[in-house]
Amino acid sequence: MTENASETLIVVSKLKNYIREKSGMNTSAAVAEVLSAKIRMMCDMAVENAKKDGRKTVMDRDFG
Repeated sequence: MTENASETLIVVSKLKNYIREKSGMNTSAAVAEVLSAKIRMMCDMAVENAKKDGRKTVMDRDFG
């Protein structure tokens, strides 16, 4: 299993469209990197929560 810390985990075009529709603002390219890092941290925590419960499936409740 390889881990690529620089891989973008979001659909940048959808993010940019959402922000533009919500606020009329543009989105810096660096936002995708920051959000991907945050998503990685959240997923890592969810994986640990699932492991603590003895599961091999990450569920929505693991993000709570």
